[in-house]
Amino acid sequence: MKDSIERWLGTLFGLIFVALSLLVAVETVVRKAFNFSLQGADELGGYALAICATIAFSLALIGRTHIRVDVFHDRLPPALQTGLNWLSAVCLAAFAVLLASLAWFVVADSRSYQSVSQTPWATPLVYPQTAWLIGLVVFALVSVGVAGRATVLLLRGRITELNRDFGPRSTKEEVDEELEDLKNRSTDGALPPTAGAATGARA
Repeated sequence: MKDSIERWLGTLFGLIFVALSLLVAVETVVRKAFNFSLQGADELGGYALAICATIAFSLALIGRTHIRVDVFHDRLPPALQTGLNWLSAVCLAAFAVLLASLAWFVVADSRSYQSVSQTPWATPLVYPQTAWLIGLVVFALVSVGVAGRATVLLLRGRITELNRDFGPRSTKEEVDEELEDLKNRSTDGALPPTAGAATGARA
């Protein structure tokens, strides 16, 4: 389930920016060759950035890549580490729900006032803002699911699993992930010589 959500969100993220890059390329060629501008690349770029930011929130949460200040985390007693890891998941879920709620009111106001962008296209803001809202709702749902799982693990006393899945990522985890990514991207399925040497040295 987690991998499927991450794959779909990552694909959507990439497609949006591929489409934006094609639009910018067309805009550049048309402006240079025909002295004509579509006058919308900047506007669509802003919408793409806002929407993809919400997708990135969910991807970062699923991949545990949100920044955690962990200078003292590993030096704290295990029980306190567990409490902080659970609290971080719950607080992030509460923040995500707050963002989605506030975004709902923004979209409602734009619909009520029939707001449009201050650009030549005069785009009704309710359309890009609705896509932005959907991204924030997805982030809220993912955050609530993550917080719910952390709470279940805490109540069941599965402390080791909770700390492993919700604690700050260790340097070893990041290195292992990079090596795995290199292995997956290699054409023959084999690690590059330097990566293989690093794996042997770590073992």
